[in-house]
Amino acid sequence: MSLPTAAPATGPTPPDDTTPSVYRLPFPPGFTERSGCPFDPPPMLRDHHDQGEVREIALTDGGTGWLVTGYEEGRTLLSDPRLSSDRLRNPLVVKLPAELRAQLMADEAVAGNFIAMDPPDHTRYRKMLTRQFTLRRVRQLEPRILEIVTERIDAMLARGNSADLVKDFGLAVPSLVICELLGVAYEERGEFQARTEELLNLDIPFEKQLAALDELRKFILGQVRRKRATPTDDMLSDLIRSDTEPPLTDEEVVGMANLLLVGGHETTANMLSLGTFALLEHPEQFRALRDRPELMDGAVEELLRYLSIVHHGLLRTTTEDVEIAGRTIPAESLVIISVSEANRDPRHYDSPAALDVSRPRRTHLAFGHGIHQCIGQQLARSEMTIAFPELLRRLPGLRLAVPADEVPLREKMAVYGLHSLPVTWDAPDA
Repeated sequence: MSLPTAAPATGPTPPDDTTPSVYRLPFPPGFTERSGCPFDPPPMLRDHHDQGEVREIALTDGGTGWLVTGYEEGRTLLSDPRLSSDRLRNPLVVKLPAELRAQLMADEAVAGNFIAMDPPDHTRYRKMLTRQFTLRRVRQLEPRILEIVTERIDAMLARGNSADLVKDFGLAVPSLVICELLGVAYEERGEFQARTEELLNLDIPFEKQLAALDELRKFILGQVRRKRATPTDDMLSDLIRSDTEPPLTDEEVVGMANLLLVGGHETTANMLSLGTFALLEHPEQFRALRDRPELMDGAVEELLRYLSIVHHGLLRTTTEDVEIAGRTIPAESLVIISVSEANRDPRHYDSPAALDVSRPRRTHLAFGHGIHQCIGQQLARSEMTIAFPELLRRLPGLRLAVPADEVPLREKMAVYGLHSLPVTWDAPDA
């Protein structure tokens, strides 16, 4: 997630990518535009799903891509080694002038950024982090996560009976957790939060995204150099001290930490706020979860499935011809796996468009699948299973403070969610 993601095209762009000042992914118009229910995938995706789970679509640069909306098809392709994640080097994914692409490769801007790599490079980096996110280690963190959640709710209650749940809770909780894990002072969170907003904005010039990436890397590099001089008990120091051969360079540690810092707070932050919004808009589900807290683990999985906040899907390119669902995707093709549509595949889920916190647990693709499956998924689950019950328990009468259609949606962001969520609850003397 730390790599800049170009904005979706909204109109025709010339196939020659040597002249435009804004570099865009060639998604069709409407690819990330919601209408009607804010929790449903874009209608454009629904239309394509109805025409087949794997189908060729026209792109705005004059080329074509392959849209995958089926659950089994998406899961199969995400585990297929013939699909590459090496996105910056591939002009099908991010269209850049040759000079700029060469510059990105030469200045180590992608060092350590293993989600945009294939094996063996991906394997080397991911192996170093796997032990940091074991279920056992995450369980050990849960008392501290509960403390952070409690502190944030205490702060909201101390200010009265209203808050912006995005700023005051959804963003604050995972930011505090990831800062502690990495060893970054929470007071410095503004340094990376503002840059992250720009990196994930699908509607700003690519040059501005590159500038944000550069600023973020400089910030993390300063953290890495301090840890090299004075190691402490945190993940950054662990990476620096790792006994890998060859040893990690500063640039590699920066790239890995960048992924964790961005991915570790943006995704969970939006799940917390959007998930709360969804529960408030489904009062029967809200009540069921409040009255039966034993449903929480399954409810978190259901919210992950139902909301699927990876907005533009997972991007891959084929290195060989691939046969899937009776279709042949040629080598050197762009493949877009729509997580939001796959997670509502009626062949895999009963009543997939419904939010049902008591739904029997089934697998989903909210964290991806295969070798690139989200490495921090257990941490995200723990944060949500701790945060949601505390919100429901400690904020009686929790409700929206504005009409639902006035809640601002993150339609132009790579991670879907809310810009703000004004809420209120019953005052103690009410």
